Amino acid sequence: MILVGTLTRYWGRHYALWFLSFLAGLSGIVYLFEVAELLRRAANRPEAGLGLILRMGLYKLPETIEHILPFVVLFSGMFVFWRLTRSNELAVARAAGISAWQFLAPALGVTFLFSFLNTTIVNPLGASFNERYQQLDSHYLQRAPTLELTGAGLWLRQQDDSRRYLLHADHVRLDPLVLAPLMAFVYDKQDRYLGRMDAPRATLQNGEWKIEDVWFNWDQQDPQHQDIFYLPTSLTFGKIQESMSPPNTISFWNLPNFIRALKAIGLPATRHELHFQELLARPILLCAMVFFAAAFSLRLSRWGGMASMAAAGLAVGSSVFTLNNVVTALGANQTLPVPLAAWAIPIAMLALGNAALLYMEDG
Repeated sequence: MILVGTLTRYWGRHYALWFLSFLAGLSGIVYLFEVAELLRRAANRPEAGLGLILRMGLYKLPETIEHILPFVVLFSGMFVFWRLTRSNELAVARAAGISAWQFLAPALGVTFLFSFLNTTIVNPLGASFNERYQQLDSHYLQRAPTLELTGAGLWLRQQDDSRRYLLHADHVRLDPLVLAPLMAFVYDKQDRYLGRMDAPRATLQNGEWKIEDVWFNWDQQDPQHQDIFYLPTSLTFGKIQESMSPPNTISFWNLPNFIRALKAIGLPATRHELHFQELLARPILLCAMVFFAAAFSLRLSRWGGMASMAAAGLAVGSSVFTLNNVVTALGANQTLPVPLAAWAIPIAMLALGNAALLYMEDG
């Protein structure tokens, strides 16, 4: 028992060190690619200087790291198990009666702990960084319309050549998009308040808002009524959905309330529900990568070393990444139920990883 406890701590420290090393190395490579892409997009934007680009790359980095975590776990696990096998440490441990499941436990424990911390602590921090990135990207690189959603309803901003509009609605109906009731604050280009419009509803159609039974309350003027008023807009329902707070800009802890707010005003919440379920399922997916790492590194080390192991790991990681993206895309399109889309691949990979290790250990 003392021997098992000592080896568990030793293997756990060994795995944690290489996990952090692989994470730092891949993060640095990803950061360079992110900065290069941002520099390309900012080539015709003189106001977007190098300092801004470097900051935006840092703000974007936590989201990208979440996507590469399965590769980090897989490659760090394969490397650690391969080194322990090459040094005959695992052979000695197994001769002492320690099974593959016991020497796998430290790696699983470290992976699950990091995944838990990533979901509960790193993800909220990354969400705030991503929100800041989206704001800078919208302001300097995209010039996109913006939307804000709170418990008090839906807020939309738009502008034309002479005025800015801030639209508010308590409820939203789809197909066609209807805001009800509408309250629109009107400002000039210098953000001076001009007045507001109030109406029971506004319908988005053919590049304009059709506002019915509208009252104009201009500053220092008597209210004026108009049966129908058409307000041109460049907004479409697709643009509104795209500019709505993306799931990755919302903290894990705030997602349930945000989903309830979306449903309360009638907007679809599928993307946010899917993201929330993916965060819950991520520890299972990462633990599945540990099983694959053990199965491939222990088996392939007998077949001829690092090249074969790296190729197999890359193939497995790419397959899992592709399958997961396909299934989550089906969930986002509501082809599959959200829980199935989020949990199917992690659970399937965990079962396959267990089967591969059982075959290596007993078969």
